[in-house]
Amino acid sequence: PEDTSELVDILKRRQASVSKQVVSKNFMWSTAGTMTGLVWWSFRRYNYQSRLVALPFVFYGGTFVGRVLGDIITGRNAEYARDRFLGQLPAKIYYAPPAES
Repeated sequence: PEDTSELVDILKRRQASVSKQVVSKNFMWSTAGTMTGLVWWSFRRYNYQSRLVALPFVFYGGTFVGRVLGDIITGRNAEYARDRFLGQLPAKIYYAPPAES
C-alpha cells in the first residue's frame, strides 16, 4: 500500500528536487559546449589565436545561459523554495533523538 505520511511526502519532494537539479546540470554543460562549438565554427576564417581568446569567455557565459535553460526545461524555476531547500540538504545525515536521562 501507498504510504501517505508527511515524512514520505517530504522525502518524495526532496527526491524530485534532487532529480531536477541533476537533469538541469546536464543542460548547463551541453549548452556551454554547444555555444563554444558554434563560436569555434563561426571563427573558422580567423586564425587560431582569436578562437582561443574567445572560447573561455563564451564557455563561461554559456554555463549561465545553460543553467537558466535547464531550470526552465526541468521546471525547477517553478519549484517552491521549501522544495529547493530540501533538495540542497546533504545526504546520509541521520536524525538521532536526544537521549532521555
